Amino acid sequence: MALSATLHHFVVHLADVDRGVYEELELRVARHPSETVEFMLTRVLAYCLEYEEGITFSEGGVSSTDEPAVLVRDLTGRITAWIEIGAPDADRVHRGSKLADRAAVYTHRDPVKVAAQLSGKRIHRAETIPLYSFDRAFIDAAAALIDRRNTVTVSVTEGELFLEINGTSLSTSVEQQLLG
Repeated sequence: MALSATLHHFVVHLADVDRGVYEELELRVARHPSETVEFMLTRVLAYCLEYEEGITFSEGGVSSTDEPAVLVRDLTGRITAWIEIGAPDADRVHRGSKLADRAAVYTHRDPVKVAAQLSGKRIHRAETIPLYSFDRAFIDAAAALIDRRNTVTVSVTEGELFLEINGTSLSTSVEQQLLG
């Protein structure tokens, strides 16, 4: 019998001072059996840091081959932002960059290794695609705090991410580099 996804519920208080985004979000995130908690956490953080009207998690989640983990569609249904998580294949980033107005990669892995894996590969507009990364100790500590039901506060100011998960506070810098 195949394992089913585990549903996680996040009540998120988002205050992104850098972008002027202040929202109360209620997210139901299905974690595929092959998906690590760290990957799921990075998906949730990317969703919050990219939050705008039309944002959604892809329907297939980590098992989707046609869509990224997070995407933004305009009112016509056209994909305007393609957001990959982890260490995506160069072909996926290339395809997303061609389909959407903008693309981004968020990783919980070593950003030097992720960038090296993508370096020299054919990626449309690679020089405009940001690779965002979080400190590994921060991701590990935050992942250990995730339950099935979570209350989360995400605050961003001057590139610093302040995260409170279920009453425990953590912080990290959001590092950024370009793929090209």
